[in-house]
Amino acid sequence: MKQRIGYIGLGLMGKPIAHNIMKAGFPLTVHNRSRAPVEELVAEGAELADSPRAVAEASDVVFTNLPDSPDVEQVVLGPNGVIEGCRPGMVFIDNSTIKPETARSIASKLAEVEVSALDAPVSGGDVGAKAGTLAIMVGGPRDTFDSILPIFQAMGKTITYVGESGAGQVAKACNQIMVAAQMVAMGELLLLAQKSGVDPRRVIDAIQGGAAQCWALDVKPQRLFAGERQPGFKAYMQHKDLG
Repeated sequence: MKQRIGYIGLGLMGKPIAHNIMKAGFPLTVHNRSRAPVEELVAEGAELADSPRAVAEASDVVFTNLPDSPDVEQVVLGPNGVIEGCRPGMVFIDNSTIKPETARSIASKLAEVEVSALDAPVSGGDVGAKAGTLAIMVGGPRDTFDSILPIFQAMGKTITYVGESGAGQVAKACNQIMVAAQMVAMGELLLLAQKSGVDPRRVIDAIQGGAAQCWALDVKPQRLFAGERQPGFKAYMQHKDLG
């Protein structure tokens, strides 16, 4: 029988990740502050929980995907939080991008109630979340990582055990440095091409096959050229990640 999964935080990344977990056949219980994404997943077969504690009570593995360190601390350790609904032997996994020291602190507190924790931030944007092709970088006990691997495989393609608790968050910080550099460079080169009277589309075609090839050039320009302005990630979150 497959493990029962709980997912808390159904934003740009969380909702498609939760959808893919359920699509892979895992029973799913969800919780989110706003109701619209919850209702979408419930319509697809998920169960609704009215608090993080209730999610934990209904699950064997609980995921969170939240904006920042204080949010994860509140949802996990606060009143009516995940920790209040946990049982020994459960697993907690955080897909958020937070401070490594926060990940370690939460893992330490959960260990006191015999719950194993993994920090498992993701990369690949909303496109990767929807397609199930995310990169997942994981910190925490290796045996817990091994036991959870089938769930990660429902979410992503590049799944890497980085090291002990907090190591996944360190890897994500490194990832964000590279992504930020790519995005700034992409904006500058598109502007340079346009101001120089050269078709930016042809410039992208010309440089994608060379040393400039990167994720930002593979994914972003075509969306911009098509007039798509719906963000796959938000600037204030990138600023937070780099802080």
